[in-house]
Amino acid sequence: MKNPEIVNKLTRSINRVGMKIKKHSPEILVVTGVVGVVASTVMACKATTKLSGILEESKNNVEQIHNYIEKEGFSEEYTEEDSKKDLTIVYAHTALNLVKLYGPAVVTGAASIACILTSHKIMRSRNVALAVAYAASEKGFKEYRGRLIDRFGEKLDRELLYNIKAKEVEETVVDEETGEEKVVKKVIEVAAPGDASIYARFFDETCPNWDRDAEYNLMFLNQIQQAANNKLQAQGHLSLNEVYEMIGLDKSRAGAFAGWIYNPKNQVGDDYVSFGIHDVRNEQKRLFVNGHEKSVLLDFNCIGNYAQYI
Repeated sequence: MKNPEIVNKLTRSINRVGMKIKKHSPEILVVTGVVGVVASTVMACKATTKLSGILEESKNNVEQIHNYIEKEGFSEEYTEEDSKKDLTIVYAHTALNLVKLYGPAVVTGAASIACILTSHKIMRSRNVALAVAYAASEKGFKEYRGRLIDRFGEKLDRELLYNIKAKEVEETVVDEETGEEKVVKKVIEVAAPGDASIYARFFDETCPNWDRDAEYNLMFLNQIQQAANNKLQAQGHLSLNEVYEMIGLDKSRAGAFAGWIYNPKNQVGDDYVSFGIHDVRNEQKRLFVNGHEKSVLLDFNCIGNYAQYI
């Protein structure tokens, strides 16, 4: 009973290792390729130190043949055809020595380049598969929202999408007739925390373009948003990673697929860029716009897999 259990454990361990290797194969291939390129360069440099000896030997052999011909001339024992054969042998022997000398470096270099190209091919195929899966997921979500709107209306869809909840607040107002101040209660809609999309990013002190001046941060983000819209209209398309870069945020894998399309004749999603700063339903963003907060959570109105519409 113990032996089968040991075999099963060993098999599972081997399979886990195999899966990890497969998962990280692009990184492994790139590292192997880079190391191989460096190694092939070192090998070629070492081989070059021996090159002069091979060339010198070849030169001496050729000179000996030519000197013999000049001194003795051709005869029945050593004809012109014989001299050509000897020169061919010398050249062939030199070429063989050069192949032996540089062959390992060339083979190592070629194998290294093949590793890097294979890594690129694997990553490209994975990105294509990811884009297809993302497009299918987005299509399913849109169809679900369509059915929800048909059955329950756009109001409920909006409340569920943005996690909007009713909140009772007190507000001081001035009576126009008496001029007296009084406190009244009213109900407003607010977006609850945790409603951000996967594209949302914090603009805070971790961002190099963030400033301690809240008014400056608002002005900066408004300018970048306008610049992004200008770029979108000029190019006809814009990726989320391009916008991240303009703001000073790190790029993301999702940002490579998500973006905007500007086509007045065939609108796809929102044909404008919005950072979601002026969302009146979000209390935190109202504080940011009013200058009471220095940082803000940016959420972008991009569409997933925008490249399929280009």
